Amino acid sequence: MKKLLQYLFEHKTLSREKAREVLLQMSGGQFNESEIASFITVFLMRSITIEELHGFRDALLELSVKVDMNGHEVMDIVGTGGDGKNTFNISTLSCFIVAGAGQQVAKHGNYGASSVSGASNVMEQLGYRFKNNTDELKKELDAANICFLHAPLFHPALKVVGPIRKNLGVRTFFNMLGPMVNPATPAYQLVGVYNLEMARIYNYLLQETGNAFTIIHSLDGYDEISLTNDTKVITNTGERIMTPEQLGKRMVTAEDIYGGNTVEEAAKLFTRIIKGEGSWAQNAVVLANAAMALYCTGKYNSYETAYSAAVESLETRKAFKALEKLINLQ
Repeated sequence: MKKLLQYLFEHKTLSREKAREVLLQMSGGQFNESEIASFITVFLMRSITIEELHGFRDALLELSVKVDMNGHEVMDIVGTGGDGKNTFNISTLSCFIVAGAGQQVAKHGNYGASSVSGASNVMEQLGYRFKNNTDELKKELDAANICFLHAPLFHPALKVVGPIRKNLGVRTFFNMLGPMVNPATPAYQLVGVYNLEMARIYNYLLQETGNAFTIIHSLDGYDEISLTNDTKVITNTGERIMTPEQLGKRMVTAEDIYGGNTVEEAAKLFTRIIKGEGSWAQNAVVLANAAMALYCTGKYNSYETAYSAAVESLETRKAFKALEKLINLQ
């Protein structure tokens, strides 16, 4: 590792194969915590290259526990995290609205590394039991239209770096990898990114998969549709800027979408919103993200019809029923 770090400190970059090799060695326990922390820090000092991200992704997928969804065309809605905004669990709530609207979801998530409550924190708090048994996950999918894939159970390499990421408390290239390594290989993806450079890299990588995707970036730095500013929307077919009014009928403030100070607070907020008892602003943000996800599937002829389906899912409590069914299976 010493030689490798020296190489990187000289502003050199890794080939795809070398990046793959390093991550394989890391997950095999060949480096100590200080070495791993130093390695991660390199990519906080400079941008990661597409080759490097490709290589890291290759390694994670190679080592991952495979999930065969048996022909189910699932969707994932995920933000890279690391935007430092500490919003409530918008992506996870959107997943349940999408499931309530009839689209199956295999949500890939983890504990928060740079926020109070990541998707895994809130799901655990709500009573979900993490698992990587394909039959159980498919049972959840059939009953509730949604299952949850806790990343460390599927990616041994993430288990190794988890405590280090938590101690660093800042976004790392693992934030970037999360949305790219869902073991259920979703047919549709809504991916939120924290800056435009990441949007460019994701666009390149996702075009290669051939699957339907939408990348979103709020121009004031959120990795989701925040409705606090305009949103850059990138799909297989092009890109455009959309306003809060176009996406969610209104603009909101940063305070409106704050996520609380503890996991318990985040879970209470989550439950309130999914029951349809959220504030106007909270509902608007969740509905906008869910609508964009539904629209990404190509099953709706306009964003507006997808938005109506999201509203119906929340207001008729179909989203809440999806959560109830999922938790009852635990």
